[in-house]
Amino acid sequence: MDFENKRLQEFNEYIKFRKVAIIGLGVSNIPLLDYFFQKKARVTVFDEREIEKIPNELIQKLNNYEFKYVFGKNCLKNLGSFNFNIILRSPSCLPTRKELEDASSNGALVTSEIELLMEMAPCKIIGVTGSDGKTTTTSLINSILQKGGYKTYLGGNIGTPLFTKLEEIKPQDILVLELSSFQLMGMEISPNIAVITNITPNHLNIHKDYEEYINAKKNIFKYQGEDDTVILNYDNEITRNCKKEAKGKVIFFSGKEKLDDGFIVDDKIIKECDDRIRKHVLDCREVILRGEHNYENIATAFAATKDLVDIDVAVEAVKEFKPVEHRLEFVREINDVKWYNDSVSSSPTRTIAGLNSFDEEIVLIAGGYDKNLDYTPIAKPIVDKVKTLILIGQTSDKIFDAVKEELEKENKELNIYMCNSLKETVELARKSAKPGQIVLFSPASASFDMFKNFADRGEQFKELVNEIN
Repeated sequence: MDFENKRLQEFNEYIKFRKVAIIGLGVSNIPLLDYFFQKKARVTVFDEREIEKIPNELIQKLNNYEFKYVFGKNCLKNLGSFNFNIILRSPSCLPTRKELEDASSNGALVTSEIELLMEMAPCKIIGVTGSDGKTTTTSLINSILQKGGYKTYLGGNIGTPLFTKLEEIKPQDILVLELSSFQLMGMEISPNIAVITNITPNHLNIHKDYEEYINAKKNIFKYQGEDDTVILNYDNEITRNCKKEAKGKVIFFSGKEKLDDGFIVDDKIIKECDDRIRKHVLDCREVILRGEHNYENIATAFAATKDLVDIDVAVEAVKEFKPVEHRLEFVREINDVKWYNDSVSSSPTRTIAGLNSFDEEIVLIAGGYDKNLDYTPIAKPIVDKVKTLILIGQTSDKIFDAVKEELEKENKELNIYMCNSLKETVELARKSAKPGQIVLFSPASASFDMFKNFADRGEQFKELVNEIN
């Protein structure tokens, strides 16, 4: 007998002819247009972009479906007057917005595509969050599970929006979700296996403060039961202390400490620790991924899948795993200079991890959109490892000031250049790099000052590098 998802069926019946708001025509919400049309919901779409900035095919679809829509910066101004039954927010529209809080007080269910997915999924869910390493860790977990014979669905902040796939998901399948602080904020459900790679300051240009950001991350395990599991970074004080709040099983991973239980990275060897007995699992010199941070990501993936996949199978999956695009991605070698695209690095901690992945001398291209982060911590790693620093974007002055102060403290010198375009940085890097050096594009900043997103930024960088004769 075929499996029937009763909770989904009840939801589909409930939304028929109900008033539904979809806020934001982004990646996660666009598939919902077709879904709610087919289920005969009465939909109104809100987006803060002006109508001229909305793709024509989306406008045509809204008109064909006879959906209402409100566009522009103040589109949510009269949200409460519609008396919606359900409001589906985009990740960037935080649940703390007054318009959403007022609508919730008036009886509307304020939720999101990812929260509905988790509530109605009939199978085990593994969720990964953190300030750094989310995508690589999520992808590693997914690869291990697939190697172990599971049918998986990869989604959340990565891959395809999965809510519209619910009708095909079976109890024996596994959802593997990357979850951002924006997605987790306000969520009242947690995955069966939760992972927090680390927590460091990030997105402080959007979150009210660091505490709000931390609390959003904690939602990934806050609603777990005693049969659930949370994987935590022992080396990060905030995540280490999360053990006190965990209701289920806790597994630690560490790149610095020799734990009695959990998974550790010890001199590039990943070991599984069980009651002080440490078993050699993997020599990281046998994998394609580079960098201590990625070795910790592998250890994390082993911890998340240890009760689901035989460790020998997991090791084989990791050995075959290739770096995710824009994450220390090797682009090409030119005149004995290797070029790497690390566009995903949108914070100082990520760029520091990138710098620490190489023993070679580095030409660093950094800078971008300002998320109100502190760039002091990146100064010493740059002074220690970088031979030429090329800066671009809003944060270039912040990075320059931090590095200059460190140079004066250590009585050192460093060639630092300011550029106005990505093309200019690549040309300057080509002229500056010496044989045997690395050119690393690792911005330590977000991309929105000059690019659509980090992927667009990385693609443009790769195009420019591949054009070099």
